[in-house]
This record gives sequence, structure tokens and C-alpha cells, in this order.
Amino acid sequence: MTNTDTNDGFVVFDRVQKSYDGETLVVKDLNLAIGRGEFLTMLGPSGSGKTTCLMMLAGFETATHGDILLGGTPINNIPPHKRGIGMVFQNYALFPHMTVAENLAFPLEVRGLGKSERETKIKRALEMVQMGDFGNRRPAQLSGGQQQRIALARALVFEPELVLMDEPLGALDKQLREHMQFEITRLAHELGITTVYVTHDQTEALTMSDRVAVFDDGRIQQLDPPDVLYEEPKNSFVAQFIGENNTLVGEVVEMKPGDLCVVRLDDGEVIDAKAVNVHEVGQRTKVSIRPERVEYNKERIPEGAHTLHAEVLEFIYMGDIFRTRLKVAGNDEFIIKTRNAPDQVRLKPGQKIEIGWLPQDCRALDA
Repeated sequence: MTNTDTNDGFVVFDRVQKSYDGETLVVKDLNLAIGRGEFLTMLGPSGSGKTTCLMMLAGFETATHGDILLGGTPINNIPPHKRGIGMVFQNYALFPHMTVAENLAFPLEVRGLGKSERETKIKRALEMVQMGDFGNRRPAQLSGGQQQRIALARALVFEPELVLMDEPLGALDKQLREHMQFEITRLAHELGITTVYVTHDQTEALTMSDRVAVFDDGRIQQLDPPDVLYEEPKNSFVAQFIGENNTLVGEVVEMKPGDLCVVRLDDGEVIDAKAVNVHEVGQRTKVSIRPERVEYNKERIPEGAHTLHAEVLEFIYMGDIFRTRLKVAGNDEFIIKTRNAPDQVRLKPGQKIEIGWLPQDCRALDA
């Protein structure tokens, strides 16, 4: 992966706000610096503000307040076609009456490049996406995946320093989508292109990005590399939105030395947890624990960890993993995941077991 040092701040949102009606802010005081060559994904549910941010960067929407800078230059008043930004949309936006080569030639003609230079760049861009033999076809003669590759080639053909992608893989089937995720990431890093990618697909964000900005209610809730985002969510929204997550509700009854606390769950059970954004005794909390961090093998439960009684409700075979649903502390939707290994025990509905985890893997978050 490329380095994610944002000191050079190639793309900068400085106190950016956006309102469509003059009253409600859909983007609230956004401050964000994106490093040159970085692959940053804006992730969030519908209406969270992520696409609006992309559209302001592209120039299709205007910021109500604040500045957007590209390479140190404010671009708020520069029209979209003069920003030198490549765009890839979910619907591909290819010209149906033009051949593939003509589609790619269009952004080069707009920039006044001569015929021989255009042909060289088109050839290179098509080879880049493994579509070198398709220059004379029209979009209607291509599959969805091939159209996607052409849309990507058109965004890259004029060698922009910044490419914006808005849900570009949403229309593809699962296998092709996963293949294109790796292709896009590889190309972006090989070419050193700064990429801002918008999606609501968490897996896409985690597998493709150098950093992920999780949006909700017009604000960035957390901005971190994928592994930090998944392993160390900073609040309940991020914990619930990124990956699968178990939640137990309770009250903080003791703040311990270091960063640990003791939580009494609503059914009376007591557990240790890492105090993330809880600060005092009596505070309500949602305790978050990832399914793969829960242990039911007594030999693997760390010494000193609080354990909970659990009842097996459902066992689901998923090939590479076993997914087991438990009843834990009154929660019927508590999930554990275990690797399908030769010595792995398959739990059966009705079984009573004990589960536990490392306190550091269990995070006490805002209720």
C-alpha cells in the first residue's frame, strides 16, 4: 500500500459545509486532508453526506461554506471540466453512439491533444484495463464488466492526478465485483493516482483503501486505515456499521487502572471491557465484541477473563467458517465465528457452553 501521510494535503476540505435548503446541513464542518497517491474511501449509509462531498470535490455541487483545495489551490469557483479530475460513475456514463476508442478520445479532444498523441494514450489506457482489442466496439456490444473497464480507462486516459469513483461496482455480480476491486486498487497504486472512492459496501472499503472515512449524519465518525477501523471502532455507530459485531448493553460499575472498566450487563452478568468512550461509574454503555474474538475453548480463554454462560441456538456451516448463534446475557443474536479446521468442534443447538474473550477485545462504547 502507498503511504498515507497527509502532510502534503493534496486534497483538502477545510471547514466545508453544505445545505440544499439554507437550514439543514447535509455536510457539517468537514475537515479532511487526503495525501498524494492515497486511496481514500468515503463509506456510510444513504444520506450520510459521502456522495455530496464527492460531488463538491468534482464541482457538480458548490460548498455552502468553507474551502476545497487541490494541490494547495482553492477550487470552489473552478468549473468541473477545468479541475482535471477523472470520474467513474455506477452507470458508466459512456456515450452509446461512440465506439470505445471514441469514448476515450473525447476527454483528450476536449484538452486539445493531437491525433497521434490521442491514439497513443488510448492504446495505453485500453491495455491498462486489458481491453486492447475492443476499441472499435460500441458500449451496447460489451458486458457490464467490460463497460466498467472502459469507464475506468476513460477516467485514466488523460492521466489525471485525482480520480473520483461513485459506487462504480454496484451493478456488477459478486465475483466480477471482487475481481474489479483488486484491479482498481492495483492500477491506482501502480500509477500513483490519488483516488477518492464512495461506497456503502463495507467489504469493498476494507479491501481497497489506504484509509476509510466513515460518514454518518453529515460528519466523519472515524477516519483510519481499514484494520484500525475494524479492530478499534471509536463509537457505537462505527462498531455496528463496520463488519459483524455483537452488542451487550449495561452500566459501568467500576473504572479500573489503565483503560479497563467493569460493566454490569442488564441481566446482572459482570464483564471486563476496554473503556473507549465511557468515563465514569453509572454511565450506560454498549459493549462491542467481534464474533471471531469470542472463545469457547476453555484452553484458549485467557486467565482472569470474565466468562459468560451461553446456549447454542443455531449452527451454520459456511464452508471456510462455522457461524454459531448463541443466547448470551439475554441477547438471542450473539454470533461467534470459528475457522473450519480439522479439529474444530461443531456446536449443536441446545448445548450449554461458557464463552470468554480478552478484555482488550471487548470495547465499552457510547450507549
